[in-house]
Amino acid sequence: MDLSTAKAVVTGAASKNGLGFATAKRVINAGGFAALLDVNDEHGEQSAAELGDRAIYIHTDVSSEADVQSAIAKAAEFMGGVTLAVNCAGVIGAARALGREAPMEGAFFENTIRINLVGSFLVAKEAANVMQRNEPNDDGERGLIVSTASIAAFEGQIGQVSYSASKGGVVGMTLPLAREFARIGIRVNVIAPGIFMTPMVAGMTPELQESLGAQVPFPSRLGRPEEYADLVASIYGNAMINGETIRIDGAIRMQPK
Repeated sequence: MDLSTAKAVVTGAASKNGLGFATAKRVINAGGFAALLDVNDEHGEQSAAELGDRAIYIHTDVSSEADVQSAIAKAAEFMGGVTLAVNCAGVIGAARALGREAPMEGAFFENTIRINLVGSFLVAKEAANVMQRNEPNDDGERGLIVSTASIAAFEGQIGQVSYSASKGGVVGMTLPLAREFARIGIRVNVIAPGIFMTPMVAGMTPELQESLGAQVPFPSRLGRPEEYADLVASIYGNAMINGETIRIDGAIRMQPK
């Protein structure tokens, strides 16, 4: 598939220094359309305006099935369909199971799962429902779904139990979805980033950012959102990449803490 004709739904795309916005910008720069789904209305509207008239912002709580259904429908109406869905919305959910003052509340764990895992599933199945109506290309392709996991899905650190569980679930659902959607020509993949310059990291001191980047074997720096977006673009153009989890981490393997 050619990114110049992509009609992309990207969640978590409001922040201009995030993975979602970089992906939406990559699509727009290639000539495609992008719908930015997020809950930060101020940043979302500003980001969509910056991308131009082929972009739209839609307020969406990915943990709400009704919100996701409505957003995908609005996006499809604006763009004339959907060919690409990228899940970048998520929360860190950092806390120990046994905290200093009390054990983690189940509601905290559930909220992380609801946003990171259930939200990714809701977007995937609603996007696929729209994509299946697309005319297939010569390979029979109708669309691509890319979710965002994390290296924490494989090397979760102390304090990442809810986050790692949610991202492990995202990895786990990828192959079954790819196999199910194969009959309708929709590919499903997941990207597992390492330490990237995200809004959370951007708020850290330069010294701490440098320290984090130094942990990466090569290149010894933080990942750039544009590098994530480039990988999405590469997957979009390669029909044989399906049912895969792709690490983009500079060979880092996280330690227990």
